[in-house]
Amino acid sequence: MKSICNIVILTITLSALALTLPILLVKADDLSSNLNKSGVTIPNETIPSLIKSSKYTGSLDFCGSKIPIEIHDVRERLEREMLLILWDRAQVILWIKRASQYFPHMESILKEYGLPSDLKYVAVIESGLRAHAGSHKGAMGTWQFMPATGDEYGLRVDDNIDARKNLIESTRAACTYLKKLYTRFNSWPLALAAYNMGQNGLAKEMAFQEVYDYYKLYLPQETQRYVFRVIVAREIMENPAKYGFHFSREDYYPTLNFDRVAIDCPTKIPITMIARAAKSYFKEIKDLNPEIKGYYLERGRYSILIPAGREKMFYQEFAKELSKYQEIYNKQSLQQNQQSAPLPLVSNKSQNSIKEIDKNQFHVVKVGDSLTGIAQKYGLSFERLLQLNNLTKKSLIHPGQRLIVRPNR
Repeated sequence: MKSICNIVILTITLSALALTLPILLVKADDLSSNLNKSGVTIPNETIPSLIKSSKYTGSLDFCGSKIPIEIHDVRERLEREMLLILWDRAQVILWIKRASQYFPHMESILKEYGLPSDLKYVAVIESGLRAHAGSHKGAMGTWQFMPATGDEYGLRVDDNIDARKNLIESTRAACTYLKKLYTRFNSWPLALAAYNMGQNGLAKEMAFQEVYDYYKLYLPQETQRYVFRVIVAREIMENPAKYGFHFSREDYYPTLNFDRVAIDCPTKIPITMIARAAKSYFKEIKDLNPEIKGYYLERGRYSILIPAGREKMFYQEFAKELSKYQEIYNKQSLQQNQQSAPLPLVSNKSQNSIKEIDKNQFHVVKVGDSLTGIAQKYGLSFERLLQLNNLTKKSLIHPGQRLIVRPNR
């Protein structure tokens, strides 16, 4: 009896669904019709199937060397990376958009070093063309240099600057490194494999296996896939429409344009000073110079990028800003009885008038005080207290030192 009831209920449900479905379809058609009447264009772009996209006909090369896709294992590995990369279409779209920003600069440097233009796609696979990309192993920047390798190829990495994030400097370092690898292995696929796993590790594998062809070497899985990922990125990004990516000129990001200025910092200066001198703002200067850590430039000489068209007026404005800042700097030093303690952070508003400095509320450090305790006493976060006083987690404080706890606003 129970089963008969269930059959009846199921029959009624299916009947109701059959009656409802045409209504839903009509409403969908009405919606489409209304969109068309309102002048909205409904895209009708065709996205090829993944099976079709992964098939290759004819020959394929990379950096001028032929890829042996007639070998089953090579074709399978290539198709695997094509399928996996195409699966994340949003990622590919961002790659293509960012490429229009950065590739012109990379191509110019690669040409200067006499290297194949295809090598720019290494940066796509390494970082997605993101300056702040980092790995759990410690690699950083567009070309993902490890600290030791970056130092070896002239990239400054310290508490204040990480040149691995600088597009121009890191690309030059990558060119020097890749050229060295090619000289050693006399093969671009092997050079890229060495870039990924280390040249000594690759050399050991080649010697042990007695194999000197990347496509026939048994290597760590990441390295076995690495060169194919670079090849696939090149294939898709140079033929976007073939893989269903249809861009108009307006879709691409504009090429990164800038002026380069050289500045001498006689003392530690805030980045806001550079922004004001360039008629810009803090974020824009930080985005153009991602290698700068924190909010200040330490004493020294720097090459800084500023928005295009600002170079002529920059030096005069920077000299004015520096003069104001040094006046405030000297005033603060006098107020602190010429103590050797680090100067507190000067806010933008306080720089407009020396009198404004006196309105900041200070805490005079006493014996037994700690940064954590001071922050808690005034209801500040530990990080905010450090920022207000231009300190780091490793900074030491001493009795008599004045710390800003309530900045004037």
